[in-house]
Amino acid sequence: MTDERRDTVLVVDDSPETLGFVTEALKKTGIAVLVATSGDAALSVCARVTPDTILMDAVMPGLDGFETCRKIKETPALRHVPVIFMTGLSETEHIVKALDSGGVDFLTKPIDVDELKARIKVHLKNARSVQSAHVALDAAGRHLVAVSQEGTVMWSTPQIQHLLARTGAAEASLLRLGQALGDWLTRTEGVDERRQSFMLGLSEDLSVQLHPLGRVGPDENLFRVTAEDEAGQVSALQTRFELTQREAEVLIWIAKGKANKDIGEILGLSPRTVNKHLEQIFVKLGVENRASAAVRGAEVIFAL
Repeated sequence: MTDERRDTVLVVDDSPETLGFVTEALKKTGIAVLVATSGDAALSVCARVTPDTILMDAVMPGLDGFETCRKIKETPALRHVPVIFMTGLSETEHIVKALDSGGVDFLTKPIDVDELKARIKVHLKNARSVQSAHVALDAAGRHLVAVSQEGTVMWSTPQIQHLLARTGAAEASLLRLGQALGDWLTRTEGVDERRQSFMLGLSEDLSVQLHPLGRVGPDENLFRVTAEDEAGQVSALQTRFELTQREAEVLIWIAKGKANKDIGEILGLSPRTVNKHLEQIFVKLGVENRASAAVRGAEVIFAL
C-alpha cells in the first residue's frame, strides 16, 4: 500500500516527546504522519496537504491550538477535517473552548494509545460520511446551501454557483445569501417560523425562495434554494389546481420525472409523506395515476 492511499494524520505539538510518542504509535497502525511544532507550522502544512485528521495540542507558544483550529476551519477545503485536541487541561471551560473553536473531540494527556486510535477511527468514518453525502448531493443536481448560525457559508452545491451567476457577481451574492440566512436563523431561533419558506432578493434580476431543511451538523443549517422561475411555477400550479405550496412542489418534480424517493430528498420529506401529497394531488387534478398527473402539471409549467 502506498502512502497516498493511507490515512494521513497531522500531529501538532510543541513537545518533542509528545510528537515522538504519538507519531510512533500511529505509524505502527499504518497511518501516515505529518508533524508541526507550532500553530503557524500547522497552517503551512495544511496549505500544501489536506490531512484526514488533525491532532492538536491546545497550549502552544505563539498561535495556540484553539486559534489555529479556528483558522483551519475558516478554510473551505479544510472544514470537513476533524480536529481532535490533545490537552493537559481538563477544566470544563477548556473543553468548551476546544469545541467552540471547531474541534470535534479532545484527549487528556498523557495520551492513551488505544483510545487515540479508536477516536481517530470514529472521526475519520464520520468525516468521510459527510464528504460522501456532499459529493452525492453535488452530483444529484440539488440547489442546496449550508450555513452556520452566524451566516458563514459552510458549503454549497455547484448548482448554487450556477444560479447565483445570474446576478453577475456570484461570490458577492453567495456572501449576501449567507448573511441573510444567518440573520434569519438568529431572528427565528426557537419559533415555528423556522420550518417556513421565505423569499430573498439577491439582485434586480434574481429573487430566490429559501426552504429550511433543518440542522445537519452541530452548526450546519441546510437550505434548499428555489429560483424565482420555479416559485412562479409553484404559484401557477396552486392557482390552477387549488394545491397547497408543498403539493405544487411535489407536482413540479413529478412532471420532471422524479421518483418519490428523489422528491423526498429534494424537498426534505419522507417517501411516505410524498405519497400522501401525491394522493391529494390525484384528487385535486381529477386523475388516477402518476403519469396523468405529470402531464397535467407539465401543461401548466411549460405554458409559463
